[in-house]
Amino acid sequence: MREQQANEIPNNLMRREEKKNIDPNILHEIVEAVGRMKYGEIVITVDDTKVVQIEERKKKRFT
Repeated sequence: MREQQANEIPNNLMRREEKKNIDPNILHEIVEAVGRMKYGEIVITVDDTKVVQIEERKKKRFT
């Protein structure tokens, strides 16, 4: 069994015919954004099968 490359989406997350490789730099940016975040949202925008934008969102609420 071959090891999964860092830039590949696991097979269990995507149907075989839709499997795409993700640019390692983009994947790194997503992982870094998740690592920085204590709470909030990360929104990934895809256009024509390519990641074109990553947004980090967090709100401050006061009770």
